[in-house]
Amino acid sequence: MSGTPVLAKRASTAQYAVVSLLTGDPMTDAPVTRRTGTPVWRQIEATLAAEILAGRLTGRLANETGLAERFGVNRHTVRQATRALAERGLVEVLHGRGTFVREDMIDYEVGRRTRFAHSVAKARRVGRSRITGYCDMAPDASVVEMLSLADGTRVVRVDSLDVVDDKVIGVCVQYFPLPRFHGIAEIYCETGKTHLALARFGVDEFHRRVSRVTARLPDKDVARQLNQSVSMPILCVETVYEDASGCPIEYGISHFGSTTVQVVIEP
Repeated sequence: MSGTPVLAKRASTAQYAVVSLLTGDPMTDAPVTRRTGTPVWRQIEATLAAEILAGRLTGRLANETGLAERFGVNRHTVRQATRALAERGLVEVLHGRGTFVREDMIDYEVGRRTRFAHSVAKARRVGRSRITGYCDMAPDASVVEMLSLADGTRVVRVDSLDVVDDKVIGVCVQYFPLPRFHGIAEIYCETGKTHLALARFGVDEFHRRVSRVTARLPDKDVARQLNQSVSMPILCVETVYEDASGCPIEYGISHFGSTTVQVVIEP
């Protein structure tokens, strides 16, 4: 795994949000430096993005004049930075009213008995998984290890997109051991939610055994499906779920856009 998540504590809660490594230190207002390989407007964009992702910058942004004074630049440079933030989905420009931080980020609560679908429902958003492909296959060594599979055991691989309010926010791949979950892909296509598909196999209770969260840059395919640039970081969440008896039932890898999902851990 590449990258290590940076945790930024919100002052008003005991929750922790994973902040992208590549947007800079969210607690530091880095000065703008000229004569570097990074354009000035990119530096301003990175500083504002870090503040937004850390929860320090909310509501309406200062106007162009105010931001220009803050960073010691002209308004055209500020306009380039805010336009880039809008393209990343971090802010919304309302003509005649100003530029506002978007507040529609989903808190993915990583709990022992929760899944991403539960977080979407809690946020009162409409979500489901859209299956893009599935197959039976011989697993590689990492899948064998994560699911504690015996030699020769095959798995069902399901590729899907997490869709919330008709927008793709996650690219996922899941593995289920055979023969226990033979036919789960077809049921998954029908139900649109993993926990509903598992219930058809008698799995009414499950627990998160382990989750691993990293920040990284997406490959071209993931970036295309998330409708974002390959230079914009994503969150990679790996999870193993087990049934009530402690037997692993699923290994999943989800890639989320860092401007739409933040991982929240409540001890």
